[in-house]
Amino acid sequence: MITGANSGIGENVAQQVANRGGTVHMVCRNAQTAEDAKAKIIEKTNNQNIHLHILDLAAPEEVYKFAKDFANSHEKLDVLVNNAGCMVHEKRIDSKGVEYNFATNVLSPHILTRFLSPLLLKSDHGRVIMVTSGGMLLEKLDSDDPQLSKQEPFDGVRSYAQNKRQMVVMAEQYAEENSGIFHASAHPGWADTPSVRSALPDFHKRMEGRLRSSEEGADTITWLAVSPAALSYPNGNFFQDRAPVSAHLPLAWTHSTKEEKLKFMSYLDDLMRERLS
Repeated sequence: MITGANSGIGENVAQQVANRGGTVHMVCRNAQTAEDAKAKIIEKTNNQNIHLHILDLAAPEEVYKFAKDFANSHEKLDVLVNNAGCMVHEKRIDSKGVEYNFATNVLSPHILTRFLSPLLLKSDHGRVIMVTSGGMLLEKLDSDDPQLSKQEPFDGVRSYAQNKRQMVVMAEQYAEENSGIFHASAHPGWADTPSVRSALPDFHKRMEGRLRSSEEGADTITWLAVSPAALSYPNGNFFQDRAPVSAHLPLAWTHSTKEEKLKFMSYLDDLMRERLS
């Protein structure tokens, strides 16, 4: 299962898995682009086992319903790739007080991971891959204000970086909680994707010609999802270019204490229960 599989890295991961004969569940928000991507993947791989699920990750209640319905209708799930993400530059708060980027990038992947874990445990080697970003390397986990609600003015780039740092912490903590599932986070490298072009146009223009292709960006994600070699590494690591690397830059002061990480995870679980009660 791959979220955000209708374009960019997600689409390429879906195609690479399909090319290996895997059954792919594409979880996408935009029905038209998703249908187009599905048709293209089937044409390129001749794999008919491509299933499409239309879902808006900005709506946690819908994500919960989808996860429960999927769990009730499938015997197992081998891999969950939490790839979908967004970088919205204006502050959007839903009717229950959750910021749009946080809902899409953090809360909904958490709901999927929590409620699909029973299916993942039924796989011989269940895996959850969190697709993060290099922007998080300069961002420390904010366990006191995970949604950056006190941030004025609102900064979508920083919110995105905080979300991606949170995803790294989530992978670490999931691995400690449940050793029966292989958890990892991964930076695909700076790739020329539709999301980069739309969310960071100035960065994209400056880096034009030096960015990786979406296919290259997808490589490590696919490797983590399907390769037996990936399972030889300790659970919960952060990966880049098919190897575990540090999730912290020297002198960036981005390390968090165990207490800060647990505080964030408790916040996330409490928020999830509050939204779904």
